[in-house]
Amino acid sequence: MANEDVCSYKRAGFFDSKIRKLFQNPNKILSPYINKGMNVLDLGCGPGFFTLEMANLVGESGKVVAADLQEEMLIKVENKTKNNHLKEIIKLHKTQKDSIGLSEKFDFILIFYMLHEVPNKRKFLGELKNLLKNEGKILIIEPKGHVSKENFEKSVRLIKEKGFKTSKGPKVFYSYSIALEKITN
Repeated sequence: MANEDVCSYKRAGFFDSKIRKLFQNPNKILSPYINKGMNVLDLGCGPGFFTLEMANLVGESGKVVAADLQEEMLIKVENKTKNNHLKEIIKLHKTQKDSIGLSEKFDFILIFYMLHEVPNKRKFLGELKNLLKNEGKILIIEPKGHVSKENFEKSVRLIKEKGFKTSKGPKVFYSYSIALEKITN
């Protein structure tokens, strides 16, 4: 669910380096949000930098849906799980340009460095709200420098309009972050 500004799979190596873990450690970022047995979504999963840690955190009783617009990214995730137990936990899903295309409900959704690529954020946020279980959480992280503070704040205002409760997200190197919770009546 993105526009022509989607980061190409050809740059996947940059997003999947061991050096990146020093600055953006998946376990440190995700462990406050994910517990064993959860059903979680890595939306815009890319080469699976966060997907694999999500699978370790949910364990064998949980499930991770790794979703991406680019088939090549999903193949990279699949290749990483071919010969280990994670292939039983991770399900791959190809999104469409204008739709996430899922109907199941999630306890947690990660949107890392991809919200700025979505052309219709209002529609996207509505779809996210429908995918989230009551009391479920979403973590959105966007890159500073690539996304201006003004544009991030504009997204936060839209998020609040769509009926999400917001709180400060984790500190992530050179990034903005916000945690969302579905407001239930």
